[in-house]
Amino acid sequence: MAVTKMTMTPLLPNPADPRLSRAVEGIDENGQSKSISVIEERPLTIYLNSQEIVTAMTIGDHPEYLALGFLLNQGMLKASDQVTGIDFDEELEVVVVRTAGVTDVESKLEKKTRTSGCAVGTVFGDMMAGLEGLSLPDTPVHTSTFYDLSFQINHTPSLYMETGAIHGTALCQGREVLAYMEDVGRHNAVDKIAGWMHLNNVPAADKILYTTGRLTSEMVIKTSLMGIPTLISRSGFTAWGVDIAQQVGLTLIGRMRGKKFICLSGQHRLVFDQDLSQIPDDNKKMQRKGARND
Repeated sequence: MAVTKMTMTPLLPNPADPRLSRAVEGIDENGQSKSISVIEERPLTIYLNSQEIVTAMTIGDHPEYLALGFLLNQGMLKASDQVTGIDFDEELEVVVVRTAGVTDVESKLEKKTRTSGCAVGTVFGDMMAGLEGLSLPDTPVHTSTFYDLSFQINHTPSLYMETGAIHGTALCQGREVLAYMEDVGRHNAVDKIAGWMHLNNVPAADKILYTTGRLTSEMVIKTSLMGIPTLISRSGFTAWGVDIAQQVGLTLIGRMRGKKFICLSGQHRLVFDQDLSQIPDDNKKMQRKGARND
């Protein structure tokens, strides 16, 4: 399969954004005064045209990407739908996605499933809709890229390093990080990636999604419906997440720490080209840095 090289400037976290965290005074285990940064959490209400869809708890950055990606990943919008505008009102904490055609999401709104995601994820309608007959591209993935990406992401300045209590998700092509999003819920971070991809016409066939969160059914479903063939995490799996990955042929890699990882689905894409003797047993350099103030 031909690989198209992306040339856009990567979208990375901005831990210096004053809207996303604030200082809180407390005392430590020694009874000494200490100030730490804590992540902000605020509601964002998403509308599709005139229909209120959901209120999500989020850190507040990239609301347009989050709203669009959420609607796409829930099947309320199709890739072929013409989006005519995305309006965000910061004061009202509302984002409205507008389309050229009439949308009808009543049937999906009638059924909600609360997921195991941090900050309480919600899936509307039939969770498995769109997966039947789904065929993901068989783009090979080299194991050497896993270690490069892990090192890059773990050493990229981020809100996690400043505050903790947050998840990160990165869209990657080969050894390049294209977009890295963070949020209190890993599902929100993935939705931001989906919205960014849609608005920038980024193809999915040769991409890798790297997440710091658990590989749950919701994460597997979202990644698969986005058309991304490989999902990697430092964390572990849920059984249903593995079952769905095996059903759709998603390459699912978890417990990526140091030189170790385990692949529970889609092993046919793996190209084992990493000399493990070159990866140190001490995985401190490969680990995601702890928050400075934890």
